[in-house]
Amino acid sequence: MHKPFIIGIGGAHSAVGKTSLAAAIIRHLSQHPAYPFGKKPCLGAVKYTRTELYASLIEDEAVIKQEDKDTARLSTAGAEKVLWVKSPREELEEPLSLALSKLADLDGIVIEGNSAIEFVKPDIVIFIFGESKENTKISAEALVRQADIFIAPETVSPITRTAISSTAKWVTLNDYPYVFDDRAVQGIIALMETIEKNKEIERLLKERSVDGKISCTLARKIAEDLNVPYGDVGSTANGLKIKIKSCELGCF
Repeated sequence: MHKPFIIGIGGAHSAVGKTSLAAAIIRHLSQHPAYPFGKKPCLGAVKYTRTELYASLIEDEAVIKQEDKDTARLSTAGAEKVLWVKSPREELEEPLSLALSKLADLDGIVIEGNSAIEFVKPDIVIFIFGESKENTKISAEALVRQADIFIAPETVSPITRTAISSTAKWVTLNDYPYVFDDRAVQGIIALMETIEKNKEIERLLKERSVDGKISCTLARKIAEDLNVPYGDVGSTANGLKIKIKSCELGCF
């Protein structure tokens, strides 16, 4: 069954750069396909805005493409379809599920909004810190624990980064408000590729190993299919305590 690859973008507070990054990623992927997309992907986008009164799903292009709307920026960037979910947090599940069902035939979906990410559990979560970690909303703390990639100012020290997460990847930028130029976006997408390939290596090793062992032939095929160094497969196998047996070429 087809499942779109979902990228979630959240942030420490409003106006931190979520829409700018979402648009930049859509624009770049539309022009330069990257793993896990084998070709130019057809992408959709979901913008979430928290409201106090009622839930709604907006798909009217006349509204979506209004010049002053964040949704227009996502559409202009190259999203095939943009949907706007407005909802109190406690009523979010229904309109968000409906939005995803309307985009289910696309290759990928970029979702912007902290609460939306918590409900969806995307394949990749990117979290944008503001000028200072201390400005992070309490409501964003749960999302910090889910993040695969953090965007932060260069002033965030390595010690602070480790305290926040010892496993997530970090992208540090000079300026705030952030400028997501081609170089920055290329770096972020390269990290996304690495993270996804590592997840796939782990999945395939677990799937193809028997009693904690996998043949050298199968381990090499995983590396070659994913176009990663043999050592990446070997180190992941070590971490999973899976033994590569009958090594033929000394690859592992």
